[in-house]
Amino acid sequence: MAIRTPYSTKAPSRAEVDALPGATVIEFGTDWCGYCQGAQPSIEKAFEAHAGVRHLKIEDGPGRPLGRSFKVKLWPTLIFMRDGAEVARVVRPTSVEQITDAFASL
Repeated sequence: MAIRTPYSTKAPSRAEVDALPGATVIEFGTDWCGYCQGAQPSIEKAFEAHAGVRHLKIEDGPGRPLGRSFKVKLWPTLIFMRDGAEVARVVRPTSVEQITDAFASL
């Protein structure tokens, strides 16, 4: 079994995220979330073809301002951004295709 990158407990501010140039995907979730664990193979597979895209894995939960600013309700949620603007969102992906379709928006 591959070692997966954990969700970071340190999140940038919304202003920092909005100022990021180019393509960025922010993945909100937690390491203990079963849906997040189940989605990791699809997320990893989809990212193989997009290795140059910035990928931020951010731990979310009550009181976490970045997730609240994006109105994240379910995990995992992937926010696809170009130059600080959201262009697509995938909530609880169940297939590589859902994520690949969102990459097309970048």
